[in-house]
Amino acid sequence: MEVRDGMNRQVVTVAPGHTLREATRRMVDRGVGAAVVMDPDGAGPGIVTERDVLRALGSGRDPDVELVADNHADDVAYASPDWSLEHAAAEMVARSLRHIVVLEGAEAVGVLSMRDIVRCWTSDGAACELPPVALVG
Repeated sequence: MEVRDGMNRQVVTVAPGHTLREATRRMVDRGVGAAVVMDPDGAGPGIVTERDVLRALGSGRDPDVELVADNHADDVAYASPDWSLEHAAAEMVARSLRHIVVLEGAEAVGVLSMRDIVRCWTSDGAACELPPVALVG
């Protein structure tokens, strides 16, 4: 399977000047755990995730004041829609990421999460069989 088969094509975008509350509201409204940060002055799309918001709130930051620009992920990974899911998963694991932005040229066409990969693999018949549990008495 390829990244295009599993990615969420519903790309939620925010600007660096949006507050964390605005970004979170957009993610919640669309039922996603990450938003692509579009900065016209940036080198490429960024990403803000539910984990970034959680870290900010856990540090006592005010979601109505804190900006996406100061709270988004520093390490962004990009994939091509024609990558294999295995390739994307290996990249995500190697970099300890839960989301990867899917680019076609310079355009963000999707976001792939670890959950998306697991969903694809389990619906494709790749569900794990757990070994029997030995009870110790």
